[in-house]
Amino acid sequence: MGNSEAEATEQTNMSHLAGKYLTFKLGEEDYALQILKVQEIIEMQEITKVPRTPHYVKGVINLRGKVLPVIDLRLKFGLEEQEVTRNTCIILVYVQSGDKTITMGIIIDEVSEVLDITRDQIEPAPSFGTQVDTSFILGMAKTDDAVKILLDIDKVLSEQEVAALHDVGK
Repeated sequence: MGNSEAEATEQTNMSHLAGKYLTFKLGEEDYALQILKVQEIIEMQEITKVPRTPHYVKGVINLRGKVLPVIDLRLKFGLEEQEVTRNTCIILVYVQSGDKTITMGIIIDEVSEVLDITRDQIEPAPSFGTQVDTSFILGMAKTDDAVKILLDIDKVLSEQEVAALHDVGK
């Protein structure tokens, strides 16, 4: 396959990723979630700690009578914990794991905007070798001001972690 053929195939593979994304910040990095995975954005609130959960699981919140697990995305990604600011918020996302869909909260530093990302702005996730798991990265979106990491929220947590969170939320 010639180089332009390979690029054309790659672009076709990326075309299903085009669409609307909610962009947000974690530290200095810009991330994006497919808007269809987002239920809503809520301000930071009191989180009830649950014993014996992984360090990145902050606990649960009661949202309109539903108990939902909340994770700190900074901690899950190995970043340092940060003080809550007025921009810190919780994005409620739908996570598909096997045949289950659970709603959970992810704590992020700051919501940026909703962007329409076209297929020619998207490149595949870079490979860092076999030691680094990048399966939760759908691709990289090049926008005017930055590169945004497109997250596959369904793969940020393993199936076992999602199952454990499902139990925490009960």
